[in-house]
Amino acid sequence: MVANIGGFIGVLKQMSKKNHFFILSLGVLLGVCLSIGGSVLAERGEGAEAQRLEALPYEDLRTFTEIFGRIKKDYVEPVSDKKLLEGAIRGMLTELDPHSAYLDSEQYKELKVGTTGQFGGLGIEVTMEDGFVKVVAPIDDTPAQKAGMQAGDLIIRLDEKPVKGMSLMEAVKIMRGEPGSKIKLTVVREGEEAPLDFTITRAIIKVKSVKQRTLEKGFGYIRISSFQSRTGNSVKKAVRDLKKGNDGQLKGLVLDLRNNPGGVLNAAVAVSDAFLKSGLIVYTEGRIKDSEMKFSAAPDDVLDGAPIVVLINAGSASASEIVAGALQDHKRAVIMGEKSFGKGSVQTILPTSNGGAVKLTTARYYTPSGRSIQAEGIEPDIHLSRLKLEALDKPVFQPVKEADLSRHLENGNGKKKPRAAEEGDPEQSEIKDYALHEALNLLKGISILSN
Repeated sequence: MVANIGGFIGVLKQMSKKNHFFILSLGVLLGVCLSIGGSVLAERGEGAEAQRLEALPYEDLRTFTEIFGRIKKDYVEPVSDKKLLEGAIRGMLTELDPHSAYLDSEQYKELKVGTTGQFGGLGIEVTMEDGFVKVVAPIDDTPAQKAGMQAGDLIIRLDEKPVKGMSLMEAVKIMRGEPGSKIKLTVVREGEEAPLDFTITRAIIKVKSVKQRTLEKGFGYIRISSFQSRTGNSVKKAVRDLKKGNDGQLKGLVLDLRNNPGGVLNAAVAVSDAFLKSGLIVYTEGRIKDSEMKFSAAPDDVLDGAPIVVLINAGSASASEIVAGALQDHKRAVIMGEKSFGKGSVQTILPTSNGGAVKLTTARYYTPSGRSIQAEGIEPDIHLSRLKLEALDKPVFQPVKEADLSRHLENGNGKKKPRAAEEGDPEQSEIKDYALHEALNLLKGISILSN
């Protein structure tokens, strides 16, 4: 086969000079084919090598070289080979799925910064949808969240520059910039008749992935805004701190994963493991052997079996869905809220020789019961609509009760008249967050029935 290719190149050399570029391009292409074949030959032997070369799509590759040559010869301005080839690689990966991409050396460095917990920008997790940038979720305590950006927003313009036609990496590069500088985002939001404009000041994004507080005596709250390398340990510490503030024991816990865009897989496994005593947490399946992984729980539960309510919404993605799916399948928690985002694919970072990398989707996530998260998401056990509750400062009408009647009969057991809810009550402080209010009420009910 190698000899035949060499002979074919020899024949091409006898063609006229005006076809010289096509010959050169085809020669490079055939050189690539030989390189591929050589590596396969070393691994699989001559029979596999011949089979591999025969499987190459020669007609399609010939079309590629023809178009490459046309652009070099006829395009209105000169274009470098590097730009054309990188563009071809980016296009090839973009056609696969929204999460596969080619990263040059600068983009690769930015990707590695993303898991450290500190980086510059606006504070939103984004993906591509129908040629526009879609907000997966705004990150807690960041300029984007404070400005009012929401999960599901479609960004159509960046500083009046249309997003249509940009790659995700190009859009992200524009959104990132010097701290203190401003950028205008034009977004389309479901339910709004006209596009919305947000002027956001860039800042250094310092993500504290875990926060905790006591809702009421014995009932704790943990918020995970993203999954970083140390999130698992942070959650365990948060539970210990909550126990200390509640006489060493918790009656229940609300785990808030709303608008959590995901993060590191091992962190999701560690958080799930903290609340499970045994069993499968998550597994992945793909076409290559390295993409098949299984993660199981160790025999401990930091809550000692106390009930958990997990809050999710449309902005809960990836690692958040792994945690929610694992706790749901093991009947360890009640999942409450909205259907999650549905990002259940695994991306592998493959460094390239030029200092860049290929981010390639190589597998799918599956919950312990075998459910694929991809494009399906996690269905909550209890669905909640997007509502906002507010307590009335002064009720319009205060109903009359027995205790208000003149000459009413005293109770007889010495108990005082029940007090009205005072300012600062825990219940009053949570009432504006409808989902959290409902989660706390559910935990109270489970605790009452358990006792």
